[in-house]
Amino acid sequence: MGNPPELYYKVLNITRDTPPQEIRAAYRCLVRQWHPDKHPPESKPEAEAMFKSITQAYEALLDQQENRAVLRACSLDAGRSCASADKGVRAPENEKAAAGARTSAAAPPPPRTPPARESQKVYSSTDVGGGGRRAFAEFSSYVVRKAPPLERKVECTLEELCAGCKKEVRYTRDVVTKNGLIAKKEVTQIIRVKPGWQKGTKVTFEGMGNERPGCLPGDAVFTVSARKHKAFKRQGDDLVLKAEVPLVSALTGWSFSFRLLGGEKVSWTFRDEVIGPGYEKVVRGEGMPVAGGKRGARGDVRVKFDVVFPKNLTDEQRRGLVEILRGCA
Repeated sequence: MGNPPELYYKVLNITRDTPPQEIRAAYRCLVRQWHPDKHPPESKPEAEAMFKSITQAYEALLDQQENRAVLRACSLDAGRSCASADKGVRAPENEKAAAGARTSAAAPPPPRTPPARESQKVYSSTDVGGGGRRAFAEFSSYVVRKAPPLERKVECTLEELCAGCKKEVRYTRDVVTKNGLIAKKEVTQIIRVKPGWQKGTKVTFEGMGNERPGCLPGDAVFTVSARKHKAFKRQGDDLVLKAEVPLVSALTGWSFSFRLLGGEKVSWTFRDEVIGPGYEKVVRGEGMPVAGGKRGARGDVRVKFDVVFPKNLTDEQRRGLVEILRGCA
């Protein structure tokens, strides 16, 4: 991989004389800590980079161990061959014949597989389908599998989403006992709802979901839902209020009042303006807080007026309206 061995030891936080069993244990501990699935989105790129570096360092050290095993095996075989040849040169002819007789009388020893081939069989990446890397082949079943998330809803009122609040949630999760059985456990968590959160916002408690044998614990995921408000309807960061205006009031003048989410009263009087269909009036900065925006940033309150027309008119009323409205533009 082109990096000095010291870097691999530093990545795995071990020393050069660390035995293979401890190298494996260090790798296993680090991949648990830096597995990308265990990190939130903001730190996931860093976790992916660390996970890759840890895997590369571990594979590099596996290569070094394999090469050392091969060299030791070759050196041992070469030493034995030289010793046998040297002994044969010094031995008298009669001793050689006697040795040959003893060898032929004994049963031939079974062929020995060279250590290099044994090592290759143990570490060969082709044993896992040809596409996987050896480090992943050893631990992929452990580090990748994760129990499915446990999903629940947490309902908030519009007032709670506006001001922020704390919600205590209780749920039941599956846990694995020491005997490998599944048991139920009651859990209580506190969700801190921030001002301006919208419907669909997710809150994740990592590792606090269901457990399964041989898997990483799943997450507990709570999705915010909004209870229907009796007056306002939320649109983004704005609050929309619909008000019905009788036709006569829309034409001749009208007074209207309502309360904001915080309880403040707003009163309007319409004297010199005619309220037509689709008429809208805005109260700036009195809507929902902008989550993640500038401090104090808020949406608006938009009041939409719906003019209510009469369902029936008498002939006399019709003639009167014609006379009144004839000269209007």
